[in-house]
Amino acid sequence: MRKLALAVLLSTSACAAKGPPPPSSPSPLSGNEAPKFARDTLDGRRVDTESLTGKVWVVKFFAEYCEPCKRTLPEAQRLHEKYGDVAFIGVSEDERQEDAASLVRTYGLSFPVILDRGNVLSGRFRVSQLPITFVMDAAGNVAWVGGPEQDENALERAIASVRAG
Repeated sequence: MRKLALAVLLSTSACAAKGPPPPSSPSPLSGNEAPKFARDTLDGRRVDTESLTGKVWVVKFFAEYCEPCKRTLPEAQRLHEKYGDVAFIGVSEDERQEDAASLVRTYGLSFPVILDRGNVLSGRFRVSQLPITFVMDAAGNVAWVGGPEQDENALERAIASVRAG
């Protein structure tokens, strides 16, 4: 009986990342080329999306004041670790660099995080609510958008689907 239960558990958890992506949240960017940008990260590195051509990449918008964002950051970190061929970029909408840095430390974020002073990137991505996550295909088009209503496996299913092409 234990073997059967384990087999069922393993097969259902493996299926979480297979199949079509979950429904995308509404966005005027869906299916269109993602905005390109080059910005410095909190730790002084430079992120330039032009260098991501040919790769699947994820841009995750969040803020310290956003409670739903705090629930989604551990999943983003886990997926960043799981999918080494997918580029993750965090965009903090916080006003203070200290707040953004605190989230990076609290959740052990190892992907680059940009402080979006003046909400320039959120404007270019037409962000109207947090958290929101954009998954771009290898051609640089917005393939999937996940808003606050997405369940915890939605991002993984979207990434897996976009990676599968």
